[in-house]
Amino acid sequence: MADTTLDDRGRLTLPKELRERYGERYHIVELHDGIKLVPLADDPLATLRDEFANVEKSADELRDEARDVALDEAGR
Repeated sequence: MADTTLDDRGRLTLPKELRERYGERYHIVELHDGIKLVPLADDPLATLRDEFANVEKSADELRDEARDVALDEAGR
């Protein structure tokens, strides 16, 4: 883990090793006790295609399954 400080213009500099590993674009997520930097892919659609390349269900089937799980968790 590394420590860093905001400069006088409010910019945060990440160590080179982290930039090389995670890239240069991040989404900032505000948590109840701090913030989280989530790396953004250079091509988000390509990343999603790769992530779901082996999924055999259609988008409709996945959505219906997610809806059923949510309803079950809500105590349908």
